[in-house]
Amino acid sequence: MKYNGILALGIWAGLLFASCSDEYLEYEPEGVLSSENVATAENAESLVIAAYAGIANDEMIGPMTHQWVYGSVRSDDAYKGGGGRGDVGEIDRYEQYNLTIPDQGDAMAPRTWTNFYRAISRANFALSVINGIPDADYPEKTLRQAELRFLRAHSHFMLKLIFKKIPYITEELTQEEIAQVSNDVDNDALWNTIAEDFLFAYNNLPQSQEQVSRADRNAAAAYLAKLRLYQAYEQNEQHQVTAIDPARLQEVIDFADEVTGSLQPDYGNNFLDGFDNGPESIWAAQFSINDGTNVGRVSFVTGLNSPHGTGLYGCCGFHLASQNMVNAFRTDASGLPLLDTFNDADIFTNVDANGAAPPDAGLTVDPRLDHTVGIPGRPFKYRNTVNEAGDMVYNFSWARDPGVYGYFGNMKEQQAPDCSCYVKEGPFVGTSVNVRFIRYADVLLWKAEALIQLDRWDEALPIINQVRNRAAASTQRPIEAGATDIYNIATYDSFPSKDFAWKALMFERRLEFAMEGHRWYDLVRWGIAAETLNAYLTEEKTKRDFLVNAQFTAGRDEYYPIPQREIDFTGGLYIQNPGY
Repeated sequence: MKYNGILALGIWAGLLFASCSDEYLEYEPEGVLSSENVATAENAESLVIAAYAGIANDEMIGPMTHQWVYGSVRSDDAYKGGGGRGDVGEIDRYEQYNLTIPDQGDAMAPRTWTNFYRAISRANFALSVINGIPDADYPEKTLRQAELRFLRAHSHFMLKLIFKKIPYITEELTQEEIAQVSNDVDNDALWNTIAEDFLFAYNNLPQSQEQVSRADRNAAAAYLAKLRLYQAYEQNEQHQVTAIDPARLQEVIDFADEVTGSLQPDYGNNFLDGFDNGPESIWAAQFSINDGTNVGRVSFVTGLNSPHGTGLYGCCGFHLASQNMVNAFRTDASGLPLLDTFNDADIFTNVDANGAAPPDAGLTVDPRLDHTVGIPGRPFKYRNTVNEAGDMVYNFSWARDPGVYGYFGNMKEQQAPDCSCYVKEGPFVGTSVNVRFIRYADVLLWKAEALIQLDRWDEALPIINQVRNRAAASTQRPIEAGATDIYNIATYDSFPSKDFAWKALMFERRLEFAMEGHRWYDLVRWGIAAETLNAYLTEEKTKRDFLVNAQFTAGRDEYYPIPQREIDFTGGLYIQNPGY
């Protein structure tokens, strides 16, 4: 991970965690070091670095950072892709909804569960060491405790988004006590428990840190805004939203106002090497390259998702934009989105002999489309060639299985193959570009969402327009690379009603964060996952045969099942989510 001057973790720390049991509950490594014999300030600093590394120790199977499987493919944004339904078939099961099961073993969701709890164990072990060091011997003690509690809260937060019912594990518990922690916790109470860690971080961290990748008060405020927003939508045991708490919404606004940041002047900066930790990055997983190791500390979480068959990338053609999502970028004559009718007609549907899909006459789109989706005939990643050695105009032939998944690609998570950030390990591509958990655009739209729900939609108008103005100013890169200028985007003059403002907000979040893995969690938070996704499936089944039997079941499919091995490991202490 990048730490702007923090030294890479030493060999002893690697040995420390290499000896961990496979079970996340055994959070203190056995037979190597204990909290008693590492209780020095120097060793504590290494443990904190190890805890930071833990939040990004994910992989293609068992993702923690980029939510392309759980948040994008599981939604109406994207298809699984790859070489047919059987290629990494468990993602196909997730995409079908009705085939999701409580997996055993090393399936994707159980590995994500384990990976996050391993990250939590690192934070807890570091806390158990630091708590025992006298204040006089460790001037940074409270600061590091705050960072570690932030990291612990982040992991629990992500687990809750995916699984809902989770055990909250803290450093003062013995292994025997941990084994007795239930996952059957009141929903609101669990939000508050996670918030306690974020609040400790908020109250004890500086507004910013010299080493920009460390957690700070700014990131804690943003996370508290996010947490209170999710908490505001009160859910029952069947995951239905039964009420929206206005006091929590006001907290969202208050914490959002505490966050300092700004939008990148060009939308594309957020997805390019060289712009990590810029003004829009509030909290991100950090990666590096050329650090003396074989492939560097790069991210392979999207390693399956490169365009296929280009000769420029590797494999495997996963995470492909859905036709529904591509259609959402269409704009009307005034430059506004088609909030209710965007999916009435498909765009970019006719592929010519050159493997391009020219736009229909009169079509106009939001420019964020060319920052998000690979479209045949349009430059990919703002390039038309790579060092004059390869054609970078996206082509129909780049799609691995167009007969099943269509031919739209993903762009945000890709980099040009000649980027110094890029590494290829066999057929799989990794990069050193950060994976951002929270962008400043997120904070703006969380605030706008809370304002609208509080019947203050006029105050939300300039916030949403701020995001749209940035999109309007982000056309130079694709045009200079040769993209046909079909852009037409404008701001809203007014919101005539709360209902209109709410539709505009939901649509803006979809366009702004398309294929970044947020969409699923938005739908579940709003309580509209079933109606939205079943309507999506009804239409998509007429275009994509592989979805013919897909069906979302309300009260079950909003969350993943608790991995069966975890229920077995606790002797049935953990309870399963409804419907599984």
